[in-house]
Amino acid sequence: MWLSAADALARLGSKPQSLYANVSRGRIRAKPDPSDSRRSLYREEDVDRVAHRSRGRRSAVATASEAISWGEPVLASAISTVSGGRLYYRGKDATELAEDATLEDIAELLWGTPYRSSGQPIEAQPSIQTLLSALAARISDDPSSAGRGTVLLREDALSVFATALSALAGRGQGPAHIQLAAAFGRPDAADALRRALVLLADHELNASTFAARVTVSTGAALSAGALAGLAALGGPRHGNAAPEVLALAEDIDAHPEAAEEALRDWLGERRAVPGFGHPLYPRGDIRCRALLAAIDLPPAFVRLAEAGRAILDEEPNVDFALAVLASAYDLPREAPATIFALARSVGWLAHGIEQATSGQLIRPRARYVGPPIVTAS
Repeated sequence: MWLSAADALARLGSKPQSLYANVSRGRIRAKPDPSDSRRSLYREEDVDRVAHRSRGRRSAVATASEAISWGEPVLASAISTVSGGRLYYRGKDATELAEDATLEDIAELLWGTPYRSSGQPIEAQPSIQTLLSALAARISDDPSSAGRGTVLLREDALSVFATALSALAGRGQGPAHIQLAAAFGRPDAADALRRALVLLADHELNASTFAARVTVSTGAALSAGALAGLAALGGPRHGNAAPEVLALAEDIDAHPEAAEEALRDWLGERRAVPGFGHPLYPRGDIRCRALLAAIDLPPAFVRLAEAGRAILDEEPNVDFALAVLASAYDLPREAPATIFALARSVGWLAHGIEQATSGQLIRPRARYVGPPIVTAS
């Protein structure tokens, strides 16, 4: 399963710099060598896949097809990137920003305009459903993004974010993390929430962001892009995995002596184990480490992390950290999804501005694999 550097280089037929570049880009997963912490081991299947790709010139069809699933970058963006196992917002390390920045600070950085409150409070119970309804209600009235100047697009972003904040946190005052902590009834969680919001604000071309960019590329309003992003965020493979992590931790909490057995039960039921591993972070999700550094882990999560490392050979990811945050501060069950949606709305709007100003339509081609085409004789 794991190869030494020498074995990996032999299979790749390349120089060490090429191996390290593939690791930093997430193409080859790596982990410290248990017998020598100064060395690394490399995932065999990743090495073989990269070696196969490098043999001969690959067709444009094959390259494009593989790019859809954790492959090569498919469009240019100046907003964020993951490089060398770290996340950067416009060239600035997100984990360093998370030490003292607010979500509003990140909005200023990603949108390129000073943040100010905009819009009217929403008279409804704060929830994801309230945000879905509020964004849907805006679409028919909001201006098309097509041909709209950058200044006006930034004004649109401020207004859409105000809708998101009001729909998810209610009629509070102050920065987003203060309002969210008040909405949850947990003022002591404010700083941890601030850190989580900053770390989740953007993550290059993830599924929800791609959905938002595709929508805005048609000329739809920024609110329509945010609505598309929110819809994509709802799946357990993207922004809604934390509830399953909480459920697994509860299983372990009920039987603290059998954490690994509980994990094996999940695997035996063919259920994907949530909260572990990330293709872009072969040495562990840096966002998870940065968030957990500010939270005392409940015992069930300590046991879950140890069991995950032992059985899956993977480190916890940011979904695990969100579940820890919710458990440690006794937040409502829907809190992780709310945190994720509010934070990522900043990223969706940044990408919407960038996509609209490019003037390009995102329209990939499909590789047809259906029945043979019958032509007219």
